[in-house]
Amino acid sequence: MQGRATSSKAPRHERNRERPLTRRYWQRMGGTLLEEYLVVRPRPGVSPRWVDGIIILGGDHRIASHAEHAHVSLDGHDLIAVQTKTGRLGMYLLGQALFSRELIRECSRPRSVRTGALCGRDDHVLHPTAEYFGIEVVVDDLAARSRTGRRSVPQI
Repeated sequence: MQGRATSSKAPRHERNRERPLTRRYWQRMGGTLLEEYLVVRPRPGVSPRWVDGIIILGGDHRIASHAEHAHVSLDGHDLIAVQTKTGRLGMYLLGQALFSRELIRECSRPRSVRTGALCGRDDHVLHPTAEYFGIEVVVDDLAARSRTGRRSVPQI
């Protein structure tokens, strides 16, 4: 199923705080970034499901416009599903990351799908569990500093 150029339900201020983390990760990984990608369209009995970002590895290094989403196929590509929160790694973010990967597999035919959970601070109990389920946890040092006003050890 392909994405659509409509806005997500996350409050605008939240998306604006998360977007820099997503974009910094994309800069590091390369490829084409699809921001706020609609993986599952709403219909009776089904709510829309959004992914903060999908990176098409090996694609042109650019951010695709929302208008392009409807014309982009995920089939046959190596992908990274990205879910982002500015706070500490938590179960909500990990659930989003895990299910985003699985929904992408169900709704398209990618060659491969990795998933990344981007956050501002780590959680030493949840991090190993995330790795067990194949979720890459990425702690964004700039997000951590902006929340606390202190420097922390760079992890991205």
